[in-house]
Amino acid sequence: MIQLSDRMLPLEARRLGIDTRQEPIVFMRSDCPVCRSEGFAALSRVLVSSDSQHIIATLNIVTSDMVAPGQIGFSESAWRRLDLVEGTPIHVSHPPPIQSLSYVRAKVYGHTLDEMQLQSIINDIVDGRYADVQVAAFITACGSDRLDLGEITALTRAMIKAGETIDWGLPMVIDKHCVGGLPGNRTTPILVPILAACGLTVPKTSSRAITSPAGTADTMEVLTNVSLSQEQIRDVVKREGACLAWGGSVRLSPADDLLIQVERALDIDSEGQLVASVLSKKIAAGATHVLIDIPVGPTAKVRSQAQADKLAATFEDVAAALGLNIRVICTDGSQPIGRGVGPGLEAKDLLAVLQCKPDAPAELRTRACLLAGALLEMAGKAAEGRGQALARETLDSGLAWQKFQAICRAQGALKRPPVAPYRYSLTTPRAGQVLSIDNRLLSKIAKLAGAPLDPAAGVEISVRLGDSVEPNDVLLMIHAESSGELNYAVDYLEAHPDVIQLTPEGNTP
Repeated sequence: MIQLSDRMLPLEARRLGIDTRQEPIVFMRSDCPVCRSEGFAALSRVLVSSDSQHIIATLNIVTSDMVAPGQIGFSESAWRRLDLVEGTPIHVSHPPPIQSLSYVRAKVYGHTLDEMQLQSIINDIVDGRYADVQVAAFITACGSDRLDLGEITALTRAMIKAGETIDWGLPMVIDKHCVGGLPGNRTTPILVPILAACGLTVPKTSSRAITSPAGTADTMEVLTNVSLSQEQIRDVVKREGACLAWGGSVRLSPADDLLIQVERALDIDSEGQLVASVLSKKIAAGATHVLIDIPVGPTAKVRSQAQADKLAATFEDVAAALGLNIRVICTDGSQPIGRGVGPGLEAKDLLAVLQCKPDAPAELRTRACLLAGALLEMAGKAAEGRGQALARETLDSGLAWQKFQAICRAQGALKRPPVAPYRYSLTTPRAGQVLSIDNRLLSKIAKLAGAPLDPAAGVEISVRLGDSVEPNDVLLMIHAESSGELNYAVDYLEAHPDVIQLTPEGNTP
């Protein structure tokens, strides 16, 4: 029970309309009596309490009149968490010590953490007791290979226990995840309706982008509503056998979404946290059988087969410890899968595949059928070696497209992908053959163009490895929603012309 100091003066709440993402921030005047009596300084962590609720927030000190005497200002995140109205009496005091921070410090110095310590850390993160800088310290301390198998398993359990879980009451519930790092690899919205059309239950909850130009949730959001409650997810799955929802809209492993926000800023996605993130979400969502896709390539997230084998073994060992059926497939990550990189452009690609258009990206169709086929075999819907054929038949017959439309409408809509008004084409100055495509540079260019926050932004690739090109052929096109973002992306492209490399001049076959 948190005790409020009798000498603490109440302040009036004021909504400042400042977006600080997920971190709650409060603003107090430098001459505020509470600030002075409590000895608060800028960036202090403070306990902020209304009559009914409390949060721990980061304090910013203001010297202007944006906060009047006797007031305390709130960021949007802090305001929503306390569910305030203007003028609500607010008390501010020092928060109790956070014991779990000592465990973070222990990890920084190389100590192994047990399940109780990891659960304490995760609970405090979910309860809002950590500032972003403290979350960053935990993420960094666990980076690289600094979590052993026992810690990864314990972290996964902790993330599951910190949120809600769904029990479908079924012997088999299917899910799939790609570890990422490959632009345009939007196979999930294709394979989910294939599997559902074959009678499998696939309640797919996906993440938004962490370090990429688009996550599955970002891409699906341009086509339908993905922010579904748990009740809405249950209803859609009951009606159609599947859904394509954003996992952050329900409290399934809520720590994962908080960690992702900071991982995105740090551009860190370590192996142990990756495994815990993926498996905690799958188990919390009620999955019993999961396929993991690990693309391997020189500019993918996983760059060598040895690294892929190690990651696959970790997935398998942690899944076995948690009672989850899992299969891991390593796929070609040497180049983008679809043509588009960015939410709207990837949505355009996946619709072309589902509608069996002749100009649909062939590799995206092939990869989706490969993964769907593996899951059909895993679920016993197809004999070993016959899964891909069944996936192709379901796609070619139109059943997958019908099921996709039904899923989207059950989620609220089926919309057209947006189109960007600003574009720039990179053309080749000479004839040649495409020698390499840098996935990381492509992703960087797409993000500079505005993806994923601008859904129409991104990059559209016109060539694949081994293609022959002639002078003035288009290699790629940048799409942007503003001229400023287009210019940023073009400047970066001009500074990195090796994003698509051709055979040396004079060596064209």
